[in-house]
Amino acid sequence: MESASTFYTGVPRHLVAVDGIIFGFEDSRLKLLVIQRKVDPKQGEWSLVGGFVQEGESTDAAAARVLKQTTGLENIFMDQLGCYGEVERDSGARVISIAYYALIRVKEHDHILAEEHGAHWLELHQIPPLIFDHGRMIADALKKLRDNAHFHPIGFELLPEKFTLSQLRSLYEEIYQHELDRRNFRKKLLAMNILEKLEEKDKTTSKKGAHLYRFDKQKYEQLTRRGFVFEI
Repeated sequence: MESASTFYTGVPRHLVAVDGIIFGFEDSRLKLLVIQRKVDPKQGEWSLVGGFVQEGESTDAAAARVLKQTTGLENIFMDQLGCYGEVERDSGARVISIAYYALIRVKEHDHILAEEHGAHWLELHQIPPLIFDHGRMIADALKKLRDNAHFHPIGFELLPEKFTLSQLRSLYEEIYQHELDRRNFRKKLLAMNILEKLEEKDKTTSKKGAHLYRFDKQKYEQLTRRGFVFEI
């Protein structure tokens, strides 16, 4: 088999990177994982989590690798966001970046590993100016998250396995950045018949407590095959 270097001689070679917009939900706030860059250019400045695609590695595999190296997690929700290829986007070299957005449960990630990489969870309003075009990537990721959350139950990827309806509403209020009517939200979600009500209660906010629920993925998939459309 001939080497790939045998072909395409005399054409430009560029670096390819992946950048991750990693969302989490904690203390009723949507958060983003950002790092303080440890290498030049822009050493010490704030950045998304990213890295270069290695030889023999797909961009999907590279994004999953970078995510695992920073959080210790794998097999989580991750979706390709887009390609960012402005000529002078990276002051270090000609770098084309493929961005991905990911949804993780904050309590399940490896906090020590994240700290070793200089990673911090910040609320959206706390995000400082970021290097290169990372601010644009975040804006694009938020738009895609809102669009997808409207018709797909991806929000459950950000919640613990067991949650209250209040926690679920708070999550969607954070995603959409506006308040949702409590009564209508509850009525609509329960009418979908995709939540399993548990006997357990969350008593952290009151003695009476609030019932915990669990997303029934199997029932959701069954309903989808029959034409059910998720919409919040």
